[in-house]
Amino acid sequence: MNWRSKDIWIEFLRGSRKTSNFFWSFILFLGSLGFLVVGTSSYLEKNLISVFPSQEILFFPQGIVMSFYGIAGLFMSSYLWCTIFWNVGSGYDQFDRKKGIVCIFRWDFLD
Repeated sequence: MNWRSKDIWIEFLRGSRKTSNFFWSFILFLGSLGFLVVGTSSYLEKNLISVFPSQEILFFPQGIVMSFYGIAGLFMSSYLWCTIFWNVGSGYDQFDRKKGIVCIFRWDFLD
């Protein structure tokens, strides 16, 4: 959405609430959850979910690595969900021809 008059033009920006960000944060969450479940299943030596067979995966070293990737993925997914929730990167660009001023405003983590 843009707003324009004779001397002032304001262009609003969406920020991080894009369809692709929702898609990738959801995919990352599901993938990391799967890694964490398989790592936990290999530690407990039983299937927590029947879709992921864990008898072939030894806890040391594959289960530890899968658990690490699962935890790291959950942290990255939570970071992406926070940027979507707070709408980081949204803002506006304002161009004033009469005064010759350009104003660029963006929301970030500190505001």
